Amino acid sequence: MNDEIDQHLDRPEESGFADVTLVTRGVTVTASVELSETSVVIVRPQGDQSACGLQPGETVELYWVGGHEERTLPGTLTSLEGGAEPRWQIAVKGQAERSQRRKAVRARVAVPVIVPWAGSQMTGTTVDLSEGGMRALMDGWGLPPEPGTPTQLSIEIDDDLLHLQGEFVWTADRGGQQWLLAMKFLDVPERAGDIIRRRVFQALRDERAATAG
Repeated sequence: MNDEIDQHLDRPEESGFADVTLVTRGVTVTASVELSETSVVIVRPQGDQSACGLQPGETVELYWVGGHEERTLPGTLTSLEGGAEPRWQIAVKGQAERSQRRKAVRARVAVPVIVPWAGSQMTGTTVDLSEGGMRALMDGWGLPPEPGTPTQLSIEIDDDLLHLQGEFVWTADRGGQQWLLAMKFLDVPERAGDIIRRRVFQALRDERAATAG
């Protein structure tokens, strides 16, 4: 079991999903993983590949969920098959690393959130969540907070109540004293970041499994 987990940290899981970023084009494509070995990964890009004119030799970066984090590995396109079921062969080498884009990884997650406001507390539910911030639908009143206003907040994930520091990015009045607000998190403690990351990647796995099914 540990060997299987280690393998998924080093290479994406066969029959799983990975993002393939075409580095020079700035395009990222979601793909199913057909073959995952030490030196080669074969993927089937999904949907609109935005890859017209792709040629062997293009530099790519693979991103996938391994354990409770996102992993990344550089590679080179060595062959491409087009048609109704395109297939890309990617030559990879070296050790995978923790993805530096992980804080931007966001998933649709609905968990309770509390934000102090105007001498009381706004309550609501997150719409989506990442280590870097959230959007949430809140029961608001009075004047909405100005962008850049700092605040404390609490998020409940499973049995953990996380107390965080944040800053309002924008607020939209949805009517009926409901606000849709965006907030970025500041100086997230390591344990809280781990808990958020696990919940985000769990949601991504569930979403991708539902799509694949």
